[in-house]
Amino acid sequence: MNLHAIWAIYVYEMKRFFRTIFESLLSPVISTTLYFVVFGAAIGSRIEQVEGVSYGAFIVPGLIMLSVMTQAISNASFGIYFPKFIGTIYELLSAPVNFIEIVIGYVGAAATKSLLIGGVILVTARLFVEINIHHPVMMLGFLVMICISFALFGFIIGIWSENFQQLQLIPLLVIMPLVFLGGAFYSVSMLPPAWQTVTLFNPVVYLISGFRWSFFGVADVSPGLSLLAVAVFFALCLGAVWAIFRTGYRIKS
Repeated sequence: MNLHAIWAIYVYEMKRFFRTIFESLLSPVISTTLYFVVFGAAIGSRIEQVEGVSYGAFIVPGLIMLSVMTQAISNASFGIYFPKFIGTIYELLSAPVNFIEIVIGYVGAAATKSLLIGGVILVTARLFVEINIHHPVMMLGFLVMICISFALFGFIIGIWSENFQQLQLIPLLVIMPLVFLGGAFYSVSMLPPAWQTVTLFNPVVYLISGFRWSFFGVADVSPGLSLLAVAVFFALCLGAVWAIFRTGYRIKS
């Protein structure tokens, strides 16, 4: 394992993040504040509690998941797409670095960035509502696994994309709707029975539900199923990355 190569890629990607750290951290703070103004104040004034948790606190895990998923995908996809765009990826592929080290460097940096943003959102949320985390170790575990899994997914999107527009296609048209329809701002139990059944086909439901359980001890599905969903998604992404480098899909001319 070439640890020097992994560290070099990781540091390079993190330096790009810290060059725009003010904008990177200010954006989630503003977004979180707006969500609390719209959902917490407007809707929260009509829905006091959901499953015994104040509505303002109830939406915090969903807010964190929304930002973490989109940021992990965005950072990882851009991180690997830009070397493709300018042609420096061929220098990386010709260097004595295997694909595992490349993936660890890029995905590790993207996961770290999204983890930092998730922490910033949690701190911002505490300014608006009181949050007592019931299972802090599980909360951190869920957050780290989801950051890594979606960074891997973003890495795949970056390889697949042929232009900058495609980088935003899946996050905007697939991930965000799945998060909004996956119980980020409501409990699945609030839906009519037929829609509850339909919603359970949304994989994001299991991620948000498990993460919310780590906060409040309440969930739409069992925590075990949530952990299984994260593990399956992680395994699928790993398999896709392995196939990409084995076949050279869209990275070799």
